[in-house]
Amino acid sequence: MTTRTKASSGSPFEATIGFSRAVRVGNRILVSGTAPVEPDGSSTPGGAEAQTARCLAIIVAAIEQLGGSAADVVRMRMFLTDAADADAVGRAHGAFFSDVRPASTMVVVAALLRPEWKVEIEAEAIVGTPA
Repeated sequence: MTTRTKASSGSPFEATIGFSRAVRVGNRILVSGTAPVEPDGSSTPGGAEAQTARCLAIIVAAIEQLGGSAADVVRMRMFLTDAADADAVGRAHGAFFSDVRPASTMVVVAALLRPEWKVEIEAEAIVGTPA
């Protein structure tokens, strides 16, 4: 039987919706859609680049909580509400992952849960993979 370990970011949505920020099963870590939410539950102020940086900081912290690192990330899915924000989101993503270069997708969606959110991101990591 494979052990299942969960990570929490303290998001107010985790308990009410019933999800974990991230789950590790074996050497695989799956990170839920992560929005730009501050520790007090408020939305991260600023544009798409600042919001993306906040999402990625939450994601990396969850992966680290489960024994991984940013270097273990193999897949990213970025959901944007405005295609014009792609360069800003890309800059923030590059600041975290320019050396790792995971397989990544950007998709424009009609809306996210809160109207002020410009981006939401999912990630997958595999810990302990050979180079």
